Amino acid sequence: MSALDAAQAALAAEHAAVYGYGVVGGRVAEERRAEATAAYEAHRARRDALRRTVRDLGGTPAVAAAAYELPFRVADPAGAVRLAAVLEDRVAGVYSDLVRASGGALRREAAAALREAAVRAVRWRGSDVPFPGLAERAS
Repeated sequence: MSALDAAQAALAAEHAAVYGYGVVGGRVAEERRAEATAAYEAHRARRDALRRTVRDLGGTPAVAAAAYELPFRVADPAGAVRLAAVLEDRVAGVYSDLVRASGGALRREAAAALREAAVRAVRWRGSDVPFPGLAERAS
């Protein structure tokens, strides 16, 4: 996978995360709403940075879809928390790919984004996974 392809995949995941956090924010309990808002803003910032990265790599940034299919129905605060953890796991996975495909400053940024997503996933889930971003090693 090229750095451009990996950056495009990360951008697509950030678009989906921004959408997903809109759902999380609408369903999460009041005491976790600030956490959801902070994650939403973090993903928006990463999305915007990735747009620039894709352009710098010679590509045309992927655009967001009008809507995204959620992995499950989110009907209550517990579902919102579960969705937030899934979103972070998915984002960590694509940043893991970007770390492998890139070097230099882009690799450092991707590693930082992977770390941030893994930390947020732990906070949402209440537990960690052995290899954040590497789903094939988690089982």
